[in-house]
Amino acid sequence: MDDVVIGPVDLAARVDDALAVQALAFGLTEDEIAVRRHIVLRHLQNPGALAYGALTPEGRLAGFVYGMPNDRTHWWSTVVQPYLVREGNVSWLDDSFVITELHVHPGFQSRGIGRALITAITDAADQPRSILSAIDVENPARSLYRTLGYQDLARRVHFPSAAKPYAVMGAPLPLPRPN
Repeated sequence: MDDVVIGPVDLAARVDDALAVQALAFGLTEDEIAVRRHIVLRHLQNPGALAYGALTPEGRLAGFVYGMPNDRTHWWSTVVQPYLVREGNVSWLDDSFVITELHVHPGFQSRGIGRALITAITDAADQPRSILSAIDVENPARSLYRTLGYQDLARRVHFPSAAKPYAVMGAPLPLPRPN
């Protein structure tokens, strides 16, 4: 972590850098990047939207996170709501900060950057809890979220554009710090 600085970032100005990181970390095609560019820029216009980056001394974006207060009228909420209703967890859609995207460049992974990004953004959020969705497989991201107190609220969530099922996870804020 000595080679990056975590802090607020103007993600709209760096959207192409962020999507390049996401493409490497998440395996996106050029067509997916083009679609996501418009989505990210639209999300960042929502009241309360926050973005943090991990910047190298040269100003390279090594990772980023962004999110916003949840709104039940947003597309993501309308998709996950029936799954949360089924599990008795629909109240998590209220007064929660959604982690919309969190990605770390593969060359910078396993250094605590993802943890630092998510704790920085949730520390800045005004809501008492955080929710997110992650691919519903055991992987380093899901493990990180669990160490931060996120628990499964719904599993096998199917987004119309995604081939793999997702899990919706939630945690009270503030997130715990390592001892």
